[in-house]
Amino acid sequence: MPSSPLGRYKPADARDRAAWAEINAFIAAEPEAFGANPRTSHVTGSAFVLDPARARVLLTHHRKLDRWLQLGGHCDGVEDVRFVALREAYEESGLPRIDLVSPDIFDVDIHPIPATTTQPAHRHYDVRFLMVTEHVDRVRASGESKDLAWVPIDRLHEVTSSPSVLVLRDKLPRFGG
Repeated sequence: MPSSPLGRYKPADARDRAAWAEINAFIAAEPEAFGANPRTSHVTGSAFVLDPARARVLLTHHRKLDRWLQLGGHCDGVEDVRFVALREAYEESGLPRIDLVSPDIFDVDIHPIPATTTQPAHRHYDVRFLMVTEHVDRVRASGESKDLAWVPIDRLHEVTSSPSVLVLRDKLPRFGG
């Protein structure tokens, strides 16, 4: 795999290879790739934050999208997506300590964001990292969330049908989780 400004990633299958190629092509072609302009779509950074046993993941009930999702958000001009994912995890969880399981990218995903009254429909080129915390009892939802919940990974399907989130359950065993 050629080098990428996003970091190291080992695609596991055809889905991963296609998304990785598309994200890197988008970054090469779009000067505002790391901004937050919905007219151009943009790169986002996300975190799957696990408990110490790596049996549960912290999900946010996203206020605007009204869905359970992993923590994450816009790069806002920062091109270090690992930093962005960690920053967003801290901001959205209130946790006092979060550690990367690996500096490598865990997953990449491209998903549509629906239009709202203030912005057109666009796409998020999401780069995801696997993280862990020992402070499971110290979560505090930000204003971006309706709620936070520790969800057993083997029961993710009970809170979401989104392949974008369920990928954690499928990939975690291969990533050393």
